[in-house]
Amino acid sequence: MSGGLRLDEIVACLGGVLEGDGSVVVSQVGSLLSAGEGRIAFLANPRYRQQLQETQAAAVIVPPQFSDATPLPRIVHSNPYAYYARVVALLNPPLRRRPGVHPGAVVHSALPSSASIGENVVIGEGACIGENVTLHPGCVVGDGVSIGDDSLLYPNVVVYHGCIIGKRAIIHAGAVIGADGFGFAKDGERWLKIPQIGRVVIGDDVEIGVNTSIDRGALDDTVIGDGVKLDNQIQIGHNVSIGDHAAMAGCVGIAGSTRIGRRCTVGGAGMIVGHLELADDVHISAGSMVTRNLPSPGQYTSIFPLEGHQQWLRNAAQIKRLARLAERVTELEKKLELREKTS
Repeated sequence: MSGGLRLDEIVACLGGVLEGDGSVVVSQVGSLLSAGEGRIAFLANPRYRQQLQETQAAAVIVPPQFSDATPLPRIVHSNPYAYYARVVALLNPPLRRRPGVHPGAVVHSALPSSASIGENVVIGEGACIGENVTLHPGCVVGDGVSIGDDSLLYPNVVVYHGCIIGKRAIIHAGAVIGADGFGFAKDGERWLKIPQIGRVVIGDDVEIGVNTSIDRGALDDTVIGDGVKLDNQIQIGHNVSIGDHAAMAGCVGIAGSTRIGRRCTVGGAGMIVGHLELADDVHISAGSMVTRNLPSPGQYTSIFPLEGHQQWLRNAAQIKRLARLAERVTELEKKLELREKTS
């Protein structure tokens, strides 16, 4: 934002408690280490308290317990990291293309005058494009697609026919919404393709990362709830349902017909096999493989601890012996029980 904002203007817009000189102007954010004149930094982790003493920032955002730990002008808030995120958004509003349709676009549906349609965009018949929607160059929107108000699709996003995208969506470059799910029936040595006749239905305030793929439903719809955040290169199979405000890091894979609850998180490269149900507030550690239902909230991890390769080989060999060891323990328990009865 040109010229920046005064601290008292930021507090008037975002809340929080201002301590110190509210006339200080900040034009950008920075870390405690790198911030200098005209920048605001934040302290979210007590480990960095020493950096708070040394920072050259013009102002800082701090939690209440550190409100007296610096003489700098400061905004006090219970969640400084979330407050920082709002300040970043306030100082760096998204760049929007001018409304209008580029001459190189191919459009077969009526559009509101507020929409911005870039070069080489293709919009099929019967599509419903909301107010202030921005389609960057190369996007393809299929027949009957609906895109809600204020949504932003970056270059080369493809939305297949009939899919629905809610309001304020952000879909990054190369994402594919509504391609066929992996549906085939075995017929002797051959595979018969099963037509995928469902849709993808995406709620409001969803963000989808670069090259992420969300398959359309085979029969029922694939559903992505409100506020869901999906990182880059994620694969979501057909008929999957993801509850509101879930978040998933890069390279996650979710097989078909899995139902994931509200507020769940999945760390990078986590894998979830098909036809499972995860309760609300389930959190999967990075690299974990989920192979069963998780009916209770909590943190789940299936990663074998990292070891040097030779140590890992020894541990893996022991794991292979566990089933035999369990059988021997069971036999010994039976013998011990029999001895106790006869003694």
